[in-house]
Amino acid sequence: MATWRPDPSFYPSPRMAAKAPRETLAYVAAFDPDRQRPDAIAVVDVAPASPTYSQIVGQVEMPNVGDELHHFGWNACSSCLCPNAPHPHVERRYLVVPGLRSSRLHIIDTKPDPRRPEIVRIIEPSEIAERANYSRLHTIHCGPEGIYVNALADRNGNAPGGIFLLDHDSFDVLGQWELDRGPQKLAYDFWWHLGHDTMITSEWGTPDTFENGLVPEVLLGSKYGRRLHFWDLTKRKHVQEIDFGEEHQLVFELRPAHDPTKAYGFVGCVISLKDLSASIWTWYREGDKWAVKKVIEIPAEPADPDLLPPVLKDFKAVAPLVTDIDLSMDDRFLYVSCWGTGDMIQYDVSDPFAPKETGRVRIGGIASRASHPKASNGALNGGPQMVEISRDGKRVYFTNSLYGAIDPQFYPEGIDGWMVKLDVGDNGGIGFDENFFVDWPKGHRPHQVRLEGGDCSSDSYCYP
Repeated sequence: MATWRPDPSFYPSPRMAAKAPRETLAYVAAFDPDRQRPDAIAVVDVAPASPTYSQIVGQVEMPNVGDELHHFGWNACSSCLCPNAPHPHVERRYLVVPGLRSSRLHIIDTKPDPRRPEIVRIIEPSEIAERANYSRLHTIHCGPEGIYVNALADRNGNAPGGIFLLDHDSFDVLGQWELDRGPQKLAYDFWWHLGHDTMITSEWGTPDTFENGLVPEVLLGSKYGRRLHFWDLTKRKHVQEIDFGEEHQLVFELRPAHDPTKAYGFVGCVISLKDLSASIWTWYREGDKWAVKKVIEIPAEPADPDLLPPVLKDFKAVAPLVTDIDLSMDDRFLYVSCWGTGDMIQYDVSDPFAPKETGRVRIGGIASRASHPKASNGALNGGPQMVEISRDGKRVYFTNSLYGAIDPQFYPEGIDGWMVKLDVGDNGGIGFDENFFVDWPKGHRPHQVRLEGGDCSSDSYCYP
């Protein structure tokens, strides 16, 4: 009798996932902003007892130049245990790594040697264009029907962007996900409430409005993304749009509650045209519709114009620029990256409509240039950007680069990459792990972090 067993890193519920073994490795996307050398997935040792703790211990280089690795994800996760679409015998083994600029997909095997991952398949942009009519690949999620990939544009770089599916086993491109997209044109992030059969998508812009940097006329004209879209996940049909209004630009990162019985989540808005503030909003069910409420506003900070890049000089202030958020597995703490001011803020969101700040650290920042206990070069640039939380909620990792063409608009001298780790108190509160600082090798900048065995933005669950 065969004894097939699900991957031990799959958990039916977030509560069980929080008891998972501690991660020992992190995988980090690193790209060359000058597009002169190949991008890579770096492997960082995150086991404190290891002699190579806080060091890059392996990497796999892409075969081409200029991919702009950005976001990536696992081929399979805890959603494989869902009763409506079970795939219990798939392994969390492969990293699915898209190039945001090249539209090329890399399938990377971590199983034979997790410190020396290997590329086992490359899906060229022509195949994606032919089968799904999309390009500019952005986010990966493993889900009920396969591997979901979103794209910011069609094959020619125009709207609409959207989502396509890859087969769990063969990695073949199956085709476009949307059957009825309604009014949706722009794309950015996507996530879902499996327990409520709902997908949510957010918006950025078309490639001509970001590939050479943010365009001031587009921003001030309120033409970047400012809407959320809600979809019937099974019928693949658009059901509702919420417009945040002209003042709000760049409605970006989506973090739904992990508990599948809860129908709420958080989204960050990068900037307000009124006063440069950033904001966090909660989406929730109101009767038979979805609604949003602003629950956090982070103001801009006055600053000496001499310390500011040209784009901010006239405002005499640093915009917080909330560019990423992440939610702990127990849905208690929300982490908010303020890439402009250099703050990483922890909020208790046990009540999703009344967050309370419980911790804050500062590192980098446009005007502050705050350092780190282990940094040898003093003033640091860049700021908290892509953030990832361990499954038990005790450790928070983050890096400092946003996007190749946008980094120099806010940090004109360029960004020297780094990765840091915070330790989390039992009842909140955060502080730097003074022994963890990865001074990123020159020529690459680090972006998204994925943790061995899963993390707080990889998996979705079907049981509370």
